[in-house]
Amino acid sequence: MSVEIACFGWHWFPYGYSRTLDDGDGSRVAAFPHPLGVLSGRAVADAREIEPRVLSGATDSSGGDASGFRPDVALVNWYGPGARMGMHADRDERCAAPVVSLSLGDSCVFRFGTPAGRGRPWTDVVLESGDLFVFGGPSRLAFHGVPKVMVGTGTPAVIGRQGRWNITVRETGLVG
Repeated sequence: MSVEIACFGWHWFPYGYSRTLDDGDGSRVAAFPHPLGVLSGRAVADAREIEPRVLSGATDSSGGDASGFRPDVALVNWYGPGARMGMHADRDERCAAPVVSLSLGDSCVFRFGTPAGRGRPWTDVVLESGDLFVFGGPSRLAFHGVPKVMVGTGTPAVIGRQGRWNITVRETGLVG
């Protein structure tokens, strides 16, 4: 993985979450931005209208939005020129709520596979700036990755430079 990461709500490190940063100073992670939760909740509700199984495994709707999706973490990934992310499955959350992914900046090839493993079959989809992608239900644990960022395809004025921001919003199922 050649991607830089920042977190809101929970700090993610490989194979787990924490409320404090992992640099040893004990400081708390920045709060999860409410507007991002509202946007993500609307996206999940819209996706559910198309495919009702997108919410299988999500928490009930008590205290959440109408979709039942209650996000509490945002992972912000920066892909500079040449950056990529290998095939992986998001399995660190304690619930099976959907993942919402928002792309800004340069386009990328997003490789979406199956829950069975990193190998084929997979589908390559070009995600452009402004694209929002929801995966949940039977696809929630599918392996996925970014084998290529298409440098120069975005509008640098949107993010201030060439490269790609990806924001993934999730519901961890954690308390604390």
